[in-house]
Amino acid sequence: MLNYVWAGLIILSFVFGLAYDARDLSRDTYRNGLAFEVELTSDLEFDASLRRQNVTVHIDPAFYKAHYNTESTPDSTFSGVIIRSTDGIQLRFAEGATLPDPWSTIRLETSSRDNDMRGTFLVTSTGLAAQSVPTDSTGLAASAAPNSVAGTVTFRSVRFVKMHAIAAAAISMAETAVTLALGLVGVIALWMGLLKIAEAAGLINTVVRFTQPILRPLFPEIPKDHPALGLIVLNLSANMLGLGNAATPLGIKAMEELQTLNPDPDTATNSMVMLLAMNTASVQLVPPVLLVALMGLQINELIFAITIVTSISLIVAVLSARLLSKMKRFQTKPAGPNTPQSLQTN
Repeated sequence: MLNYVWAGLIILSFVFGLAYDARDLSRDTYRNGLAFEVELTSDLEFDASLRRQNVTVHIDPAFYKAHYNTESTPDSTFSGVIIRSTDGIQLRFAEGATLPDPWSTIRLETSSRDNDMRGTFLVTSTGLAAQSVPTDSTGLAASAAPNSVAGTVTFRSVRFVKMHAIAAAAISMAETAVTLALGLVGVIALWMGLLKIAEAAGLINTVVRFTQPILRPLFPEIPKDHPALGLIVLNLSANMLGLGNAATPLGIKAMEELQTLNPDPDTATNSMVMLLAMNTASVQLVPPVLLVALMGLQINELIFAITIVTSISLIVAVLSARLLSKMKRFQTKPAGPNTPQSLQTN
């Protein structure tokens, strides 16, 4: 069933992506092929013999808004560089410059690796700085001209932005999934080995004896002194201490023990559902390791809020699991005549 859900989500994402891309094409959101007016200034005079020359790009924010039919207001100046080659003159904005939409999208689609906005530059005869300024064979003002020139820049065409984003996200998440899986292999192997040692040493049974009075009301289907109770405690404890990677193998082992008590292997029991609900909404007494790594000491400001929210979520999860287990639609099948009395549901 889960595969069908994922397939449906993927299909819907492509449908919405195509719809947005069709809208952008109909509106010509990125003004493909249309020149944009700019003015370039430099600390030095424009020299046709120089292959690269640093410049300051001046634009009219009002013209930008009208040209792209957007409410985004850009800065009026940007740092950049012009590069002369046999193919003409290329204008490149500074790497990582703050750009509004749709320029930021054009940069992402056309120069994601270098993270700089770039386009073909042509001198105009009507620009403020280019009036009555002679030009050389490259199109830029000759060395005797002032150190400013007006012109137009034409960016590469941009199409199917959403489809590209969906494809890039799919590839990125596939890489992340492989990296995560490989990282979990060692952690799961370590904790499963420690669990095996603890089980052989009798530590699991000790944990069960101490925690039975608390867990029995929540898991009435589990027989007394069953090792599943100890694994459930360890799983919840790991979650409470923010050890998510340790909680995963403990939860898997607990589910395996609960499966040995399941009269219908294809249907989750009430105890399995309760464990899943409590594991998902476990109280966080210690912030998760991931948040600590991301926020550092600032995580201390959220400890009180995290504790309150996770406590409420745990209460809601437990009550929901108990109430749904009482509904006929969600009740497990009656136990057969050969099912042990400890496995029969009330």
